Amino acid sequence: MAQTPPRIAFQGALGAYSHEACIQAVPEMIPVPCTTFEGVIRAVREGRADLAMLPVENTTYGRVADIHRLLPESGLKIVAEAFVRVRIALMARPGVTLEEVKHVRAHLVLLPQARSFLDAHGITSEAAADSAGAAADLAETAGSHDGVLASEVAADIHGLEVLARDIEDMDHNTTRFLLMSPQIDTARRGDKMLTTFVFEVRNIPAALYKAMGGFATNGVNMTKLESYMVGGSFTATQFYADIEGHPEDPAVKRALDELGYFTNMLNVLGVYPAHPDRG
Repeated sequence: MAQTPPRIAFQGALGAYSHEACIQAVPEMIPVPCTTFEGVIRAVREGRADLAMLPVENTTYGRVADIHRLLPESGLKIVAEAFVRVRIALMARPGVTLEEVKHVRAHLVLLPQARSFLDAHGITSEAAADSAGAAADLAETAGSHDGVLASEVAADIHGLEVLARDIEDMDHNTTRFLLMSPQIDTARRGDKMLTTFVFEVRNIPAALYKAMGGFATNGVNMTKLESYMVGGSFTATQFYADIEGHPEDPAVKRALDELGYFTNMLNVLGVYPAHPDRG
């Protein structure tokens, strides 16, 4: 019996930057587009996809809204990270020239990132719910001379012509993604490993300060620490953290053991190799 090819779920339409992340990280997997982040998680939990590709932060806009709340509740575990440089292309229907394009559509986040190019060419803009979806709509609009700002993947998928590449104002805009699986994999799969976890400190004076002390005294580098409220309470705060190292490393083990003394909850979300683009 032929084996079903593995599938990976992402949020957005085909051609979205999340789709590009899938292509770069796991080109052998079949992409499964989903409308929402919750839909991505549900696709994996229900067996319609083997992995989830979820964006967590961007170098320009910071944390992706709601994603840190969803991760601990997802039932999925982080198995890898991926980085996608946001390269913006202007595309139009075949035969349309750049000079003919007077109006473009794109996701609200992309438009200000290409403001200099648009202003220089006298092009007006309009926000769309999804850049890849706007590309799909344009491809079906006969006779249109409008353009779309999206990734080149969207142009390839929807049969549009790229009229200008890399038109973003900043050349460092990068999104970090997490690949998530129903099962955790704690094997050492790289020279440099990362561990991600969430925790809730006990309601005692200086609990967070004391909880963090173990990482400092053991020389464990914490690359991310963010807080967010849970359960609609101003006093119930969880923390999301990334650290360098593997839970079996002696220094990391000591730091996590010390953290346990000052927390009500500690949940390891993943142990995975650091991506080369992390630097």
